[in-house]
Amino acid sequence: MSRHPTVKWAQRSDRVYLTIELPDAKDVKLKLEPEGKFVFSATKDSVPYGINIELVDSINVEESKVSVGVRSIVYVIQKSEKKWWNRLLKQEGKPPVFLKVDWDKWVDEEEEEKKDFDFDDMDFSKLNMGGDDDLDMDDLKDGEVEFDPKDEETMNEVESAAEAKA
Repeated sequence: MSRHPTVKWAQRSDRVYLTIELPDAKDVKLKLEPEGKFVFSATKDSVPYGINIELVDSINVEESKVSVGVRSIVYVIQKSEKKWWNRLLKQEGKPPVFLKVDWDKWVDEEEEEKKDFDFDDMDFSKLNMGGDDDLDMDDLKDGEVEFDPKDEETMNEVESAAEAKA
């Protein structure tokens, strides 16, 4: 009988993220079927690990992607239908102990619909946030000091200017 690695999951309306935490996994085998069956097997230090679960709904195998890393295996599973699932597994009741929510990747349904702080298409280089390369010391007002936190002399000038205003 094989052991179960920790599996974390999160979802969006169009996909499910499955992260299998098994550092230094060897002989990794993955099988994903359109009706939602997911099978995983691997070994670590000659100990067999495995998972055999049925997802709550059908998925698109061709559009799904897997990344086998040194510390974990991440499967991005495309849903057949763009909708939120109320649970991950077809079986009802308490989920298996090895299955946990991946709070690092989790986004609520309402948050996904809101795009208030979505910077996907924004080009930050056009905002001139890197500073003004044409800064002229003559443009500084009296008492202002160009600030460089690494420069001890500048820090002393800033402190002196602050004390003078106080």
